[in-house]
Parts: sequence; C-alpha cells; structure tokens
Amino acid sequence: MLAYLDGPAADLSFRRGWTHGIPALVVLPFVLTAAIVGLDRLIRRVNHAALPSGVRPRQVLLLAAVSILTHPILDTLNTYGVRWLMPIRGDWHYGDTLFIVDPWVWLVLVVGVVLSSGRRSTRGFRPDAGRGARVALGAALVYIVVMAGAGLAARTIVSRELSQSGGPPIERLMVGPRPLTPFMRQVVAARGSRYVVGTFRWIGRPHITGLRDFPRPAADDPRLAAARTTTLGRRFLGWARFPIVLTEPSPEGTRIHLVDLRYADRPASGFGSATVTVAGDQFEVIE
Repeated sequence: MLAYLDGPAADLSFRRGWTHGIPALVVLPFVLTAAIVGLDRLIRRVNHAALPSGVRPRQVLLLAAVSILTHPILDTLNTYGVRWLMPIRGDWHYGDTLFIVDPWVWLVLVVGVVLSSGRRSTRGFRPDAGRGARVALGAALVYIVVMAGAGLAARTIVSRELSQSGGPPIERLMVGPRPLTPFMRQVVAARGSRYVVGTFRWIGRPHITGLRDFPRPAADDPRLAAARTTTLGRRFLGWARFPIVLTEPSPEGTRIHLVDLRYADRPASGFGSATVTVAGDQFEVIE
C-alpha cells in the first residue's frame, strides 16, 4: 500500500516488480519467517506463556517459501504479467492463460474451502476434512492446464488466419482469456504500423471475428517521448503492452491520451488508459 503514496500510477511502476522478482523471492521467505517467529515470541512474552511454543521456524520457512513462490507463478498465468528479473531487468512476462481474477478458479477454491471447513460430527472432526481442498486444488490445476493448452492452440489458429489475410508479419501477439467465457479469447496483434484487435471463438469459421485496427506508434514517436517526460506517462508506458496514443489541444498545451489495448480501446476508460498534459501544441491531432 505504501507504493500508492509515490505519486500517480505508482502501483503500475511497483506492482509485480520488486516483490515478484527472483532476488525478492529468495529473501522474502526468510523475512516472513523472522516476522512470524518474532511475533510469536513477543506475544508469548506479553502473555507470560510457560509452555513451549507451537511455532516451528523450519515449518514456517517451508510454508513461506511455497506461498511466496507460487504467488508470482500464478500471476504470470494472466495477461497482466510479472517482471521476474526485477530489479536487474524490467521485462514483463505473460502467460495469457487465465483472466486476472478468474471466476472459475475462485469458485472451485471457495467450494474446496467450504468442503474442508472441518465441521464437527458426533465423533469430532471428520478425518477426511482435507479431501475437499485436495479435490478443489486438483480441479483448479486441471482447469489451468486445459486453459494453457487451449491458449497455445488458439495462438496457432490466430497466427494462421491473420497470416492468410495478408499484410505485414505478426511481431507480437496476445490471445488472452476473457472473464466468464473460457471458450472465447481476446486477440491483439502488432503488425507493422497497426494493431489488429478481435475476438477468438472456437465455434465457427473464421475463428477471429469483429476485427478492428488501431494505429501503432513508432518507438521514436515524439508523442510517446513527450508523455514519458511526465511521471504518469513514463510509468504507464513502462507497463503497457499494446499502447496507442491520441492527442488533442487543451488550454494548458497538448493532452496526450495513452491506451493499452489489453484492457481498453478508447481514452478515459478507466483501467487501461491514462491522460497526461504537456506544454506546447506541436503534436498532430489524431481523431
């Protein structure tokens, strides 16, 4: 939460970076273990506990390592991505397998928690109280594997159909999951000076429908350079995967709209877009 105090879009510059990078994953389990053991000793001292502590540092360390490592692994499965090499490198890595908050995974895991709640019977706790959790974890794993395989197959189909349509070769491609609809996927492809956006469906041919294209800014686009002179613009563009840029005049100079086609397709659409204002009116206004 402290990252949000560091100005606009601080979450974009901090999230899934330092705390998810490999160096942090080596250190954080020991930090968490030390905190738990220290808290246990403090509570015992305040309460004047006489019996031995039930906290086992080795077991806490193992649990901390598993939980901290699996967190970025699961985060990597979605389209938001993780910067595994932070702070050495800021490259984003994407799995394009699950939606950011996949409702089906959550549903399965919640059911597992309910089934494994350990409700008492007339003979005490059920001996099979953990069975529901194991079944839920297994079901979630099967779902993830199926979604990963479907995503790879969908990428192959999308690449073939887009190539058959002619035009520049595909430089970057996302065939990402959509919420609530595991049988449909969002397509964003970078081709030459354009982005192509559409919807992938398993049923019907062609599999890609609703195609639209957007202008793709060049790496040396002066509008991007101007946006990077602002804190918000620099952080947003460091996070954006398929950015488009639109400009319009304003009383203060030029308003630059930044949009990431993963999550938005027009300015001022909330998550996935940002607007900065820079001095001057030297930029071409694009409708």
